[in-house]
Amino acid sequence: MSAQLVAQLRAAMGEGRLAAGERLPSSRALAGLLGVSRTVVTEAYEQLYAEGWLEGRHGSGTYVTEGVAAAPMPRPQLETKPARRAAAPEEIDLRPGLAWIGALDTPAWRRAWRLAAGMPPQQRQDPHGLLGLREALADYIRRSRGVTCPLDGLLITRGATNGLDLLAATALRPGDRVGVEEPGYGRARAVLRGRGAELVPCPVDEHGLVVDALPDDLRIVYTTPSHQFPMGGVLPVPRRQALLAWARRNGALIAEDDYDGEFRYDVAPLPALYGLDPDVVVYLGTTAKILTADMGVGWLGGRPDLVAQVALRREELNDRTAVVPQDALRLLLERGDLDRYVRRMRGEYARRREVVVQALDGLPLRGDTAGLHLVVDVPEAAAARAAGEAARRGVVVETLERHHMGPVRASGLVIGYGSAATLAELRKGCEIVRTLAG
Repeated sequence: MSAQLVAQLRAAMGEGRLAAGERLPSSRALAGLLGVSRTVVTEAYEQLYAEGWLEGRHGSGTYVTEGVAAAPMPRPQLETKPARRAAAPEEIDLRPGLAWIGALDTPAWRRAWRLAAGMPPQQRQDPHGLLGLREALADYIRRSRGVTCPLDGLLITRGATNGLDLLAATALRPGDRVGVEEPGYGRARAVLRGRGAELVPCPVDEHGLVVDALPDDLRIVYTTPSHQFPMGGVLPVPRRQALLAWARRNGALIAEDDYDGEFRYDVAPLPALYGLDPDVVVYLGTTAKILTADMGVGWLGGRPDLVAQVALRREELNDRTAVVPQDALRLLLERGDLDRYVRRMRGEYARRREVVVQALDGLPLRGDTAGLHLVVDVPEAAAARAAGEAARRGVVVETLERHHMGPVRASGLVIGYGSAATLAELRKGCEIVRTLAG
């Protein structure tokens, strides 16, 4: 209770609700007002005295220290979208961004974690990550994503978002302009805004990022070219080349989030953008979609000199990736278990996608040739009504509106099929959506 009172008083002073020089009630009076013991208030006051928020005046009482709250503290800009709530166990969760983990509990998975847990702890970790994992991972992304990445150009992260945060902490100065896809990935926007960037919404269409619309003064542009999130477009080669030329012309970096690039259903997975020009592209990958977000391992690939700067910044921030998950992933890679699992999941997701497409028959779909989600193309008002009524019927689905940072450019429903829902639940949920949105 003392800690809660300290936090409340600290916030009131920091925001200017308790002004500098203002007298606080005595500990006895405040305890009576709050209905707590006097000890609670005394301990809170003592803590704030020690931090310098409060000062005592002999024979007069307790006051807010002069200067500590002369003006209200500015509040950080936040997105106004409501936070994503957790789906109840009885609900059918059709939201994007989730991987299906029903087939994950295999002997190979358990063996990797058991062996990794038996590894001796390290006194000091290389900020680049475990060398053995980087070697195995470099071989994996070469085979699966067409990316040749030198070991000194590869850094193990806690996921793609963590990699983006480290890049932003290294390459950005407060006020730098950063391009983000619109609509796009809200967590990436939050990371970049948290590093002091001025976000510039950049339009996308059915093929992905509209390169011709990019301004020339961006320091970084964040993009998802293999399967644009959330619209589902796949950036064609001419636009990829134009994007690389734009980056070279303007001295900018491209942050490529390859979050689900392993999964494509019409042709083989397209090579990552990084492979075309590793000097201007920073490649961000993650195990969140190929395995599970709980593993907490990702990677950042880039020019060795830039990656070295990121590693130094990471040490300054005391940011690190847990060793046991790194070793577990290394074992899964070295034994070929991850490759086999991805092949298996490619077939599983193809079946789940087919169920979704059949259940939504008659509705206009986009982005259904790759990844773990697709979009039902319906007007904004119809999408909002369908999502609201679906929720009342036990089906959780998102609208495209929540993935915008500004005025809505594209409307529809985003249907994810990588969640914990069974095939029967996927079919039932999508049939309900089709009835409501048709």
